[in-house]
Amino acid sequence: MTQDFTFTIKRSQFDENYNPAESTRITTNFANLARGQNRQENLRNTLTMMNNRFNNLAYWDNPKSDRYAVELDIISVEMRIEGSGAAFPVIEILQTHIVDKKTDERIEGIVGNNFSSYVRDYDFSVLLLDHNKNKADFNIPENFGVLHGNIFKYFVNSREYQESFKKQPVICLSISNKDTYHRTGNQHPVLGIEYRQDRSSLTDQYFKKMGLQVRYFMPPNSVAPLAFYFSGDLLRDYSDLELIGTISTMETFQKIYRPEIYNANSAAGLCYQPSLNNQDHSLTKIVYDREERSRLAIEQGKFTEEHFIKPYQNILEQWSANYAL
Repeated sequence: MTQDFTFTIKRSQFDENYNPAESTRITTNFANLARGQNRQENLRNTLTMMNNRFNNLAYWDNPKSDRYAVELDIISVEMRIEGSGAAFPVIEILQTHIVDKKTDERIEGIVGNNFSSYVRDYDFSVLLLDHNKNKADFNIPENFGVLHGNIFKYFVNSREYQESFKKQPVICLSISNKDTYHRTGNQHPVLGIEYRQDRSSLTDQYFKKMGLQVRYFMPPNSVAPLAFYFSGDLLRDYSDLELIGTISTMETFQKIYRPEIYNANSAAGLCYQPSLNNQDHSLTKIVYDREERSRLAIEQGKFTEEHFIKPYQNILEQWSANYAL
């Protein structure tokens, strides 16, 4: 079974001149920003927000708050099924690099950060919706997320990944507006105050099938916790600068995409229930089309069903049933 799938990794730089590739999901954070009349201004302002936030967190030996800059590579992963001839874009993530302008050093950061997946679109926007259509009680299909999780684990343990990246990925997402989060007594100097929730969300369960566990931290000067999905030891496996690169990148995206939570005018308390109806928040000057994002997720899920799930269903099901790691 180890010869069935191979991966191709492509890199492109996320800067003010970025244009999404044809295989990029248009709903992913960085692609959504790079469209329309304000695309270059959007991208420039987004990068400025990231750099300012990075220097705010990396304040030591940084008296003017301008020592560091964040550079982002978009990592696009295509998977080829042996004998099929065609490759399908299965994963798109970001890798940070930190430029130390004082020492002229370019430091490799965390890979992962944003997580984009056509197969996840299929699972949540097609399979899950169809399964619950006309049903009184919501439930999850059997083996929901298993194929996607196995593909992700297979990629992370592949030769292609090991040759390209030094450490395991960390995915950083917004918290669920359906759950309540409670502050713990644990506090990290960079990640900030840790929160926990009473139950595992559907997203948590989905990422667990990818081999990832979750912890929730509200970084210094933030107003809401972020969800960090990782394997290994989040607090020991990564340096302070690596963690700051992820925080500054993903918190910026969330301030733009979910300002009701991440650009709120008051910070989360001891017991926190995030709300997308919160009116006490500030908007950034960056244009983001949330309505289009929701609509296109269904279209992207159907595209995956037509071009990946149905044509290779037997191969994928057999491989996933026999794959164990």
